[in-house]
Amino acid sequence: MLTQGLTTLPRGYVRSILIVSDTILMISALFVAFKLHGDLGVFLTLPIAVVLVPSMVVFGTVILMFFKLHRIKLVMFNSRDVSKIALASFCLGCLFSVTTAFLGVAGFLAKAIIFGGVFFCGSVWLRATAIAVLSKIRDRIQLRQPVAIFGAGAAGIQLASALRQSHEMRPVFFLDDNLHLRGMAIGGIPVLDSKTIVENLAYHKIEVVLVALPESAKARRAAIIEQLKGLGVEVRVLPSFEDLLVGRGDKALFRTVSPDEILGRDAVDLETPEIAQSYAGRVVMVTGAGGSIGSELCRQILECKPTKIVLLDQSEFNLYQIDLELKSLAEQRNVQVKSFLGSVTDSVRVRKILNEQNVDIIFHAAAYKHVPIVEGNELEGARNNVLGTKIVADAAADAKIERFILVSTDKAVRPTNIMGATKRMAELVVQDIQSRKPDTVFSMVRFGNVLGSSGSVLPLFQKQIDAGGPVTVTHPEVSRFFMTISEATRLVLLAGAYAQGGDVFVLDMGQPQKIMEIAHRLIELSGRTVKTACFEDGDIEIIVTGLRPGEKLYEELLLDHGNLCATANSKIMRAEEAMLSEVEVAGMLRDLRIAVSTANAAYVRKVVRERVDGYHDPRISNDMMMREVAT
Repeated sequence: MLTQGLTTLPRGYVRSILIVSDTILMISALFVAFKLHGDLGVFLTLPIAVVLVPSMVVFGTVILMFFKLHRIKLVMFNSRDVSKIALASFCLGCLFSVTTAFLGVAGFLAKAIIFGGVFFCGSVWLRATAIAVLSKIRDRIQLRQPVAIFGAGAAGIQLASALRQSHEMRPVFFLDDNLHLRGMAIGGIPVLDSKTIVENLAYHKIEVVLVALPESAKARRAAIIEQLKGLGVEVRVLPSFEDLLVGRGDKALFRTVSPDEILGRDAVDLETPEIAQSYAGRVVMVTGAGGSIGSELCRQILECKPTKIVLLDQSEFNLYQIDLELKSLAEQRNVQVKSFLGSVTDSVRVRKILNEQNVDIIFHAAAYKHVPIVEGNELEGARNNVLGTKIVADAAADAKIERFILVSTDKAVRPTNIMGATKRMAELVVQDIQSRKPDTVFSMVRFGNVLGSSGSVLPLFQKQIDAGGPVTVTHPEVSRFFMTISEATRLVLLAGAYAQGGDVFVLDMGQPQKIMEIAHRLIELSGRTVKTACFEDGDIEIIVTGLRPGEKLYEELLLDHGNLCATANSKIMRAEEAMLSEVEVAGMLRDLRIAVSTANAAYVRKVVRERVDGYHDPRISNDMMMREVAT
């Protein structure tokens, strides 16, 4: 209560405290001036005590109030305030000189200089100490979020100054490319090398970075934003002066909507001891480690303190990004990170990595997942999603690793697109291998759309909103199950802990959400209004573009809800899905290999129709389907 009171005193009380403190400081400076000049005995005589001290207190206080030292705001203490204190100290020194000369005190000029210097140093020190102490107290009672500011120029300095009064954020350090600023401290905030961004964000546990670069540095600003987003931190951009002048630089531009806010339900609590226990001391491999799900898996696995994390990705850039991020964090936890560039369709490469790294657990997250892209690239979708899964799963079984977890999707249930169909075929492959290779526990995790992942509605809508619209929705009735990246990855980790063999795990995600409602909610949460025929003054328009090839109006998590079994977590269910026989799976794989090797996309679709339960291609009629099968 005492500390809270100190930080919330009324303005009048604060000013009174400063006046009293400066008055006490004046009297102390008088004592020091006489003491250092060797005339302490003179200071204690009656004329000095009766005339000098009262005169300095009365007229000195008038000088202090004239220069408004009591009105200096501690949170905005700057060089101009120091100049005011210096002028006030000079005037006090003159008053001291005149008064002591009138009293016939010897050496009054030397004493005046000492007096003025002591008062100046004491007054500046007093305020600097008050700022430091009150800042510490406020930080402890308000728990302000630590943030970093990229850009130590005029905009960055002004932003840091404003944040000193904020109840939400606390600037910890600046990051800047300017060689002349490195190693300096601006307002007590150190300026660090921008090249050390990864280490410093991790060390100070920074989750939000404010970018304060000038409008002229657009290219550099864009590159920094891209780099920061790759590090998994929240990025906010300071509006330009032009935006501020025309009214676009209000609080809304700093508003970043979190995935939880548009989830439409409470976040699922998946914090269980089984997660850490299952992966501690193990060698864990993640395929597709640079993707949205793969990279978040790596981050959360790291918290479980494995012996080693093995990363595999065919994208050099994505692999570089997650490798850079993890290694600085892994060193602090004494965890090894090994990164390998390669494709899951390369059997020799996969087997060599498994054997050399002594992998215990595999999370298979490497897949082509964007529906419209895979719809037009059926051969690569089948090669990567099905044949790639077969290669990694066979290698895992032959190496007799402990567990294999396949990351699947709700689009695998009654699919209307090749992406969903290939993921269901991947599930069938894993189920088949489990029936013949019991030494490794295989499981699958099926979940809906992941908010914030690449290609999801959240980053797409936010980009469209930032550009001023319009926001595009494919159909007014289209709906999806949604979960956050954190929920998705925790579910995958839990699946590995609960798996018994051949399991399909699903998460109770509540009711599906309409994309149109999410678009409305996101626009409003971003501080904008929706432009409609009835409200033409709105900020952002929503346009319906039509369903994309292979897109469904709604998704399902299960073919049959009667096949659900409970797990140790009430929000996670185990599904008993139908399987193909070993002969059927072998035939399916044989046909897919023929289709891929002969570049026959139509044959891929034929195999999908024959092998995937519930598949329907909305683009072709039954007559066309029969003609295609006949050929």
